[in-house]
This record gives sequence, C-alpha cells and structure tokens, in this order.
Amino acid sequence: MEEVDRYWVNAPFAFVSINLDREENEYHYQVVEPTLSELERDLLERLFEDIRDPLLYREDLSDDPESALAEELQTRLEEYGVDVDVETFYRLFYYLYRQFQGYGKIDPLMHDPAIEDISCDGADLPIFVYHDEYTDIGTSVTFDERDLQNFVIQLAQRSGRHISVSDPVVSTTLPDGSRIELALGKEVTPRGSAFTIRKYADEPFTPVDLLNYGTVDRRMLAFLWLAIESNKSLIFAGGTAAGKTTSMNAVSMFIPPRAKVLTIEDTRELSLYHDNWLSSVTRERFDETDITMYDLLRSALRHRPEYIIVGEVRGEEAVTLFQAMNTGHTTYSTMHADSVQTVINRLENDPINVPRPMVASLDLLCVQVLTRHDDERVRRIQTLAEIEGIDQRTGELDYSQTFSWEADDDSFRQRNSDLLEEIADDRGWTRSQLLSELRDRRRVLAYLQEQDITDYRRFTSMVNYYYADKDGLMDEIAESDVETDVQE
Repeated sequence: MEEVDRYWVNAPFAFVSINLDREENEYHYQVVEPTLSELERDLLERLFEDIRDPLLYREDLSDDPESALAEELQTRLEEYGVDVDVETFYRLFYYLYRQFQGYGKIDPLMHDPAIEDISCDGADLPIFVYHDEYTDIGTSVTFDERDLQNFVIQLAQRSGRHISVSDPVVSTTLPDGSRIELALGKEVTPRGSAFTIRKYADEPFTPVDLLNYGTVDRRMLAFLWLAIESNKSLIFAGGTAAGKTTSMNAVSMFIPPRAKVLTIEDTRELSLYHDNWLSSVTRERFDETDITMYDLLRSALRHRPEYIIVGEVRGEEAVTLFQAMNTGHTTYSTMHADSVQTVINRLENDPINVPRPMVASLDLLCVQVLTRHDDERVRRIQTLAEIEGIDQRTGELDYSQTFSWEADDDSFRQRNSDLLEEIADDRGWTRSQLLSELRDRRRVLAYLQEQDITDYRRFTSMVNYYYADKDGLMDEIAESDVETDVQE
C-alpha cells in the first residue's frame, strides 16, 4: 500500500495513516497507537483491575480526570514496586484513559473530526467509517466476539440505557450528543453484536458552510432568509445522511434574535446561538412512562413559541405540528422522503394521516439529496418547492418549483415565486423594493462567505446586526475591500 495521508487524532498518542491499495483501488484507514512491550501489557491488565474502584471514589474525577488518573497510576506503580521511565508511564496512561474516559478501541475514530459515521457490522470484521475526504473506508480496528459484546453493553450504559438478550436493540444518544444504534448478540444480527455511531458535530454548520460545500447558492439562501423572517413554515426532506437536519439547523440561524424558539428532538442535534430558545428531548422507558414527541409538542404550544422546530416527523405528532401551523405558529421539521410528491403522500397517508387542508398550510418544502458529482459525494438541495394550496378542479395539492438543482453543470435554476410576491404584499413593498432587499441579503451572504465566518456564534451575531442596523452593516460592507458582486 501507498501512504497518501497522515494526521494526528490524539496527539501525541495516536495518529491515522491513510493508505491506498492501487491494485484494488481501495483506501485503508490505519490507526497507529503506542506499542506496548510484554511487560507493559501485563502491567496494563493488572492496572485495569486495580485502578477502576479507586477512581470511582475520587471526588476530583469529574473536575480533572487526567490528573486524577495520573495520580492513581503513580500510586499503583509504587505499590507494585515497579519503577518505569516516562515513556512507559504515558503509554500506560494513554490506554487507561482510553478505557475509562474514552471509547476504548474506537477512541481515535471518535477523535477524528473528518469522520461522520462509525459502523461495526459484527465480530472479527473491520470497522467502517464515513470519512469527509475518502468516503466509506475500512479501518484497522476490529473486535472479537466477547470484546464486542462487552463494548456494546458499555455504550448502552454510558448513554443511560439498558441492553440485554430480552431487549437486544437500543437507539439512544451518547453524552456528547452522538446518535447510536446498538444490537446485542445474534438474536437480530446473525454476525454478532453490532453498532453504528452518527457523530455529533461540536460546531454546527452555518449557511456559509452550506455555500462553501455547494449545497445551496446565495440566491436560494437569501430567499430562505426572507421566508424565515416572514414566518413561513418549512420542511426539509431527503434520504439517510442527506444532511436534512444539518441544513435545517443552519438556516434556523436566520430566525430573528428575540423570537421565542422551541426545539423538539428524539436525539440532541440542533444547536442555536439564540437567547430565547427552549430545547426539549424525548424520554423513553423511565418508570414505564415515555415522553414522546407528541407529548412535547402539545406541551410546547403552551409555551407560546413563535418558531417550533421538530427534529423529524414520523407519526401522530405531525397532526399536532400542522395544527400549530394552522393556528399561526411557524414550524420547521425534517422527513425521510426523496421528492415533493413523496412527502405529500407520506403526510396524507398512514401512519401520519394529516388532512389535506392542513398540509396546504405548509409554505415551503426542501428536498435534499446525497449524490455524486465529478466522482465526489455531494449534498445538494435538489428542489425548493412552494406549496400553493388545493386545486379546486382536481382536489390535489398544487406546488411549484422555485429552485432546482441542475446536475449537468452543478448549478441552481430559479423560477418565479408567488411566495415572494405574497411577502412583498404583506410588507407593502414594491417589486423594486423586494428585489433590492434580496440583493442586499445576497451581498451580506457574499461578505460573510468571503470573510469565512463559519463560527455559528459570529454568523448569528452578523445576522442580528442586519436586523438591528441594516444600513450600518451595508455601509460596513461597502467600505470593506471584500468583493460582494451579486449580479447573478
């Protein structure tokens, strides 16, 4: 194999070597960690047993786990009468810390910011990851059957859940927000225990990230910005890993700063830099009582939110969501569907069953896809459609495509928008004022992209600046040396 990339994932202990097998045209992800001598391996096995209990009773463990572990390690070595050099001490420290505070064998994968998903399909099989640059790639990490079963149980315990032969499948969230799907034994997965981890991004995507990755263009973002400020409701649809929630979270940064926002999720994924934000998460199987999305949504309406964001609609909560939409609340959510018509069909049929007149209250529908362009995996908003109401002749729901992605040249095509005309009428704008407003927002987005403002706190602050003092921001942009030509 030929090494094509190398980078630290937990300096100075672990790094990754990406290797290319040119005959098979396959990349391989090699984790490189400190090598232990036979003496060090024997010491480590003993330390695993002897350090666990003392650590549990240390009051300073949560405040400074590294120092606590180092002290316990030094104490145990002195008890054993073993004198080790500094390198051996820190090799032992690394594996102990990886076991007690990290994620064991997959800890380097969890530390790699380029990895989105980690998937183990069974015992003695290589763990696969989805890498930002190398896509699906096999790793050098494997588990034998016993270790894998113990690891799955540990993951469940770490997330506060129980998994057993009688209840072998668990969906939950790790303390860092990563989503995990666990299967224990061979009851439902014949090749043995299995797990999939969808890693939680510490820093959420902003609209500038969507621009940089080509998911949208500035015209589409300016349109969405104005629609969100004007309280238009929106659903993001797409397949698995299409980036629905990521995009919804990003455009939610356009919500006006003082508006009351309430989010409802199965697993924590949404991150807003918003003062007036109430976040709620479902709870399962505690004292035999579930707190479902439906329960949270009903409760949410009593908090008088202006914007309600639901992680994903799948069942009875959808009717309540559309009832909220019909009574003047602005709502955003995601769905698994690959086209506008599929979204409509799913909403109107089992198990969701939203009446057609209620579906007609939805304003916008984004369909996002994970596809290939120029031999690379890309995420694109394939269609941005406006829901126009029920056709009086056919009784069917009408919609029109305002933006669509053209795969041949990787561009977005814009068509006329009735929704923009409706917004202009509501605000008393002329056609010229509407176009000027959209142009100004494109200039702001161009400025933020050129300045590479991808931190969600800074981005939200700039959007709030626009709301508070638009003229001041536009003057600042005009006086800068940044090119913001938006005559597209």
